Amino acid sequence: MWTILFWKAAAERAIKTGAQSLAAILSAEAVGLLDAPWGAALSAAGMAAVLSVITSVGSTAVGDSSSPSLVRFLP
Repeated sequence: MWTILFWKAAAERAIKTGAQSLAAILSAEAVGLLDAPWGAALSAAGMAAVLSVITSVGSTAVGDSSSPSLVRFLP
């Protein structure tokens, strides 16, 4: 967990999760970009990204401690 590779992978996962959440929220609203509830949508996407990082940190107790994944990688 204390390596740069861990935090790069965790950041990548958080960014993907945030972007996917934002896309899902905006498409579920079925509104135009100018009419979208941007404050609420960005808030929810940000929370999803934060939860992704928390999950990555919590995953070190289950999977490989040098990876944010729940899966153990075999050499």
